[in-house]
Amino acid sequence: MRNISDIIEQYLKNILHESPEGTVEIQRNDLADQFSCVPSQINYVISTRFTLEKGYVVESKRGGGGYIRIQRFELPQNVALYAHLNSTIGKDIDQNSAEGLIYQLEEARFLTKREACLLRAAVSRECLTVNLPYRDEIRAKLMKAMLISLLGK
Repeated sequence: MRNISDIIEQYLKNILHESPEGTVEIQRNDLADQFSCVPSQINYVISTRFTLEKGYVVESKRGGGGYIRIQRFELPQNVALYAHLNSTIGKDIDQNSAEGLIYQLEEARFLTKREACLLRAAVSRECLTVNLPYRDEIRAKLMKAMLISLLGK
């Protein structure tokens, strides 16, 4: 017998699969009512089963008209590229390594000059004004999210 988390995950994946845009927008409380569970169960499923590493972007808006939007996108066909990015970035990445990776991707024409400039600006130490090691961890998360979005087009 499957548990409630598996059932909710499968339900959301079915909706995503049927969506022409690969996006689903849900109300957390409505979904919790539908499955007779607490809203935190929905949060758990979304935060553990719909991650960037698994090819999903999750956006949420809290409040009365709040929603959770889940978007699925295809990772690059080049499995070697994805593996390289994952191993290079890891859980944290310093600015020099990040800039080197951006340079490689631009040179290989995976990124346009404009996209590379935006990435460099977003992950610069001038923009990420927090102390180490948090800065390198935030930089890694930003790079992964931005590269998945850019390379998944």
